[in-house]
Amino acid sequence: MRESVQAEVMMSFLVSEELSFRIPVELRYETSDPYAVRLTFHLPGDAPVTWAFGRELLIDGVGRPCGEGDVRVSPVEPDSLAEVLIRLQVGCDQALFRSSTAPLIAFLDRTDKLVPLGQEGSLADFDAHLDEALDRILAEEQSAG
Repeated sequence: MRESVQAEVMMSFLVSEELSFRIPVELRYETSDPYAVRLTFHLPGDAPVTWAFGRELLIDGVGRPCGEGDVRVSPVEPDSLAEVLIRLQVGCDQALFRSSTAPLIAFLDRTDKLVPLGQEGSLADFDAHLDEALDRILAEEQSAG
Protein backbone atom coordinates (compact mmCIF):
# COMPACT_ATOMS: atom_id res chain seq x y z
CA MET A 1 0.00 0.00 0.00
CA ARG A 2 1.42 3.35 -1.04
CA GLU A 3 0.82 6.23 1.30
CA SER A 4 2.19 9.74 1.22
CA VAL A 5 2.36 13.06 3.00
CA GLN A 6 2.39 16.33 1.08
CA ALA A 7 2.67 19.99 1.98
CA GLU A 8 3.31 23.26 0.19
CA VAL A 9 5.68 25.76 1.78
CA MET A 10 6.63 29.21 0.60
CA MET A 11 10.41 29.63 0.62
CA SER A 12 12.72 32.48 -0.28
CA PHE A 13 15.05 31.71 -3.18
CA LEU A 14 18.19 33.68 -2.32
CA VAL A 15 19.72 34.68 -5.64
CA SER A 16 22.24 37.05 -4.04
CA GLU A 17 22.56 39.16 -0.89
CA GLU A 18 20.48 41.85 -2.61
CA LEU A 19 17.97 39.70 -4.50
CA SER A 20 15.54 37.04 -3.32
CA PHE A 21 12.00 36.06 -4.17
CA ARG A 22 9.39 33.76 -2.70
CA ILE A 23 8.47 30.55 -4.46
CA PRO A 24 6.15 27.65 -3.68
CA VAL A 25 7.91 24.41 -2.76
CA GLU A 26 6.06 21.12 -2.63
CA LEU A 27 7.26 18.72 0.06
CA ARG A 28 6.46 15.04 -0.44
CA TYR A 29 7.13 11.87 1.51
CA GLU A 30 6.11 8.41 0.32
CA THR A 31 6.17 5.06 2.08
CA SER A 32 7.53 3.54 -1.13
CA ASP A 33 10.78 5.44 -0.44
CA PRO A 34 10.68 5.79 3.35
CA TYR A 35 14.15 7.23 3.86
CA ALA A 36 13.71 10.21 1.53
CA VAL A 37 11.80 13.45 1.24
CA ARG A 38 11.27 15.21 -2.07
CA LEU A 39 11.20 18.96 -2.51
CA THR A 40 9.85 20.30 -5.79
CA PHE A 41 10.82 23.91 -6.44
CA HIS A 42 8.53 25.93 -8.71
CA LEU A 43 10.85 28.59 -10.10
CA PRO A 44 9.28 31.32 -12.26
CA GLY A 45 9.73 30.68 -15.96
CA ASP A 46 11.32 27.25 -15.47
CA ALA A 47 10.02 23.72 -15.24
CA PRO A 48 9.67 22.48 -11.65
CA VAL A 49 12.85 20.96 -10.21
CA THR A 50 12.69 18.08 -7.72
CA TRP A 51 15.40 17.14 -5.25
CA ALA A 52 15.27 13.99 -3.14
CA PHE A 53 17.38 13.62 -0.02
CA GLY A 54 17.32 11.94 3.36
CA ARG A 55 14.42 12.70 5.66
CA GLU A 56 16.84 12.46 8.58
CA LEU A 57 19.02 15.19 7.02
CA LEU A 58 16.07 17.58 7.01
CA ILE A 59 15.13 16.62 10.58
CA ASP A 60 18.69 17.14 11.86
CA GLY A 61 19.25 20.29 9.80
CA VAL A 62 16.46 22.14 11.56
CA GLY A 63 18.53 22.15 14.74
CA ARG A 64 22.15 22.12 13.57
CA PRO A 65 24.20 22.36 10.37
CA CYS A 66 24.02 19.03 8.51
CA GLY A 67 24.92 17.52 5.19
CA GLU A 68 27.88 17.08 2.95
CA GLY A 69 28.16 17.44 -0.78
CA ASP A 70 25.05 18.31 -2.76
CA VAL A 71 22.58 19.02 0.06
CA ARG A 72 23.19 20.98 3.24
CA VAL A 73 20.61 22.10 5.76
CA SER A 74 21.20 24.43 8.72
CA PRO A 75 19.45 26.93 10.98
CA VAL A 76 19.82 30.51 9.75
CA GLU A 77 21.01 31.54 13.22
CA PRO A 78 22.67 29.05 15.58
CA ASP A 79 20.68 30.20 18.63
CA SER A 80 17.31 30.37 16.87
CA LEU A 81 15.28 27.62 15.26
CA ALA A 82 12.93 30.07 13.52
CA GLU A 83 14.34 29.67 10.00
CA VAL A 84 16.38 27.13 8.09
CA LEU A 85 18.66 27.35 5.03
CA ILE A 86 18.66 24.63 2.39
CA ARG A 87 21.67 24.69 0.06
CA LEU A 88 21.56 22.56 -3.09
CA GLN A 89 24.64 22.19 -5.24
CA VAL A 90 25.47 20.60 -8.58
CA GLY A 91 29.10 21.05 -9.54
CA CYS A 92 29.88 24.75 -9.23
CA ASP A 93 26.21 25.78 -9.39
CA GLN A 94 24.26 26.17 -6.19
CA ALA A 95 20.88 27.38 -5.04
CA LEU A 96 20.06 28.66 -1.58
CA PHE A 97 16.58 28.65 -0.03
CA ARG A 98 15.33 30.03 3.28
CA SER A 99 12.23 28.68 4.98
CA SER A 100 10.37 29.19 8.18
CA THR A 101 11.01 26.15 10.35
CA ALA A 102 7.42 25.70 11.58
CA PRO A 103 5.91 24.31 8.33
CA LEU A 104 8.90 21.98 7.87
CA ILE A 105 8.47 20.61 11.39
CA ALA A 106 4.73 20.17 10.81
CA PHE A 107 5.46 18.23 7.59
CA LEU A 108 8.14 16.11 9.29
CA ASP A 109 5.77 15.37 12.18
CA ARG A 110 3.21 14.06 9.68
CA THR A 111 5.87 11.84 8.05
CA ASP A 112 6.80 10.50 11.48
CA LYS A 113 3.16 9.59 12.15
CA LEU A 114 3.10 7.66 8.85
CA VAL A 115 6.51 5.99 9.33
CA PRO A 116 8.25 6.65 12.65
CA LEU A 117 11.92 7.59 12.35
CA GLY A 118 13.99 4.44 12.63
CA GLN A 119 11.14 2.21 11.42
CA GLU A 120 11.71 2.74 7.68
CA GLY A 121 13.24 -0.72 7.24
CA SER A 122 10.09 -2.38 8.57
CA LEU A 123 8.27 -1.61 5.33
CA ALA A 124 8.42 -4.99 3.58
CA ASP A 125 7.80 -3.65 0.08
CA PHE A 126 10.65 -1.13 0.32
CA ASP A 127 13.27 -3.87 -0.01
CA ALA A 128 11.43 -5.32 -3.01
CA HIS A 129 11.28 -1.87 -4.68
CA LEU A 130 14.97 -1.34 -3.97
CA ASP A 131 15.89 -4.71 -5.48
CA GLU A 132 13.76 -3.97 -8.57
CA ALA A 133 15.36 -0.54 -8.98
CA LEU A 134 18.88 -1.94 -8.63
CA ASP A 135 18.14 -4.71 -11.14
CA ARG A 136 16.77 -2.14 -13.60
CA ILE A 137 19.83 0.11 -13.19
CA LEU A 138 22.25 -2.80 -13.67
CA ALA A 139 20.34 -3.99 -16.75
CA GLU A 140 20.46 -0.48 -18.26
CA GLU A 141 24.20 -0.19 -17.60
CA GLN A 142 24.88 -3.61 -19.16
CA SER A 143 22.84 -2.81 -22.27
CA ALA A 144 24.53 0.59 -22.65
CA GLY A 145 28.05 -0.79 -22.11
